[in-house]
Amino acid sequence: MTEQWIVPLDEGSDEMRPLLGGKGAALAQMRRLGIPTLPGFVVTTEAWKAHPPGSKTLKPEVWAAVKTALVALEQETGKGFGSPTDPLVLSVRSSPLVSMPGQLRTILNVGLSPEAMDGLARTSKNPGFSHAALARLIEMYGQTVHHIAPERFRAAQDQVQKTSSREEGRPSAQDLRETVEAFLSLFREETGEPFPQDPSLQLQRSIAAVLDSWFSDQARVYRSLHGIPDDLGTAVVVQQMAFGNRGPGSGSGVVFSRNPATGEKGLYGEYLPNSQGEEVVGGSVTPRDILELAQELPDVYNRLEEVCLKLERRYRDVQDVEFTVEEADLWILQARSAKRTPLASIRAAVEMAQEGLISRREALCRVDPAVFDQGLR
Repeated sequence: MTEQWIVPLDEGSDEMRPLLGGKGAALAQMRRLGIPTLPGFVVTTEAWKAHPPGSKTLKPEVWAAVKTALVALEQETGKGFGSPTDPLVLSVRSSPLVSMPGQLRTILNVGLSPEAMDGLARTSKNPGFSHAALARLIEMYGQTVHHIAPERFRAAQDQVQKTSSREEGRPSAQDLRETVEAFLSLFREETGEPFPQDPSLQLQRSIAAVLDSWFSDQARVYRSLHGIPDDLGTAVVVQQMAFGNRGPGSGSGVVFSRNPATGEKGLYGEYLPNSQGEEVVGGSVTPRDILELAQELPDVYNRLEEVCLKLERRYRDVQDVEFTVEEADLWILQARSAKRTPLASIRAAVEMAQEGLISRREALCRVDPAVFDQGLR
């Protein structure tokens, strides 16, 4: 049997979850449904099984398959990985079969080099945008690949902020350039080597580190507490980046198709203008109510509503959706069944049955009697 190291998202589906993981399978299925998701490919769980724990590189045959998939992605997007004119920049995200929120790793903005930085700056009207993107890459790459403590990056950023010339509460272009220099110095100090300028080296080490994050002590403890088998492993999703920090008309957020506390139908969530997704889910910045998106970008809000309705019809469950908006273009990064309170579970089940999404019998089966009892107390 020949191992399947790589699956393009356009060739995947829900039925391939053991190979693509939960996130990879969901993204593949959303592309089939016509939901706006970014092009990319999945490094499968078979690659994880072949990955030696602790290795910073991939097996030669896995890396060869990644390079082939990358060429196809360049052709699909019309961008070049590391290009000085129109660079293809990538996200590298974990995709375990069973969701493990906050336990595995993500690296954004992979592929930025001095040449790619110039290309990114030329395609943006935001002078500090490319430096913000590089700073985020150095931070996430340093923490994930080289295990540099997050506190070290925060301290370096705090030093920059002491002499900051912030504009309307945000770092100026000069602040961002100084942050990049501080992070580069910190990276060299912690690792004894300069930050890698080769986009291919960044990509290989990023994929290897995300695969390796399955073996972290934190992830092991989480699996033990939640009864998740250690041999399931994780796939890795590699996608074209959507930049929510590209300036006005951009942002990121997390939204539920129904209120997870009450079960009330309608979008419920948070949105942060001019930001990347990790800032919202990581809690580093206070976001805004999702209703502000309806006021600022009503067309985007309406498309987001349509996406949530389509996902509910497909999966017949309340949805938890991560999204990015890049210059008024909506992109869905992840969608999964939402966790909710007992009260929300009861109300959502009843109303979904009334809407014809599920049968009355299924509505009853979805609510555990113990949960029902808890919800009435």
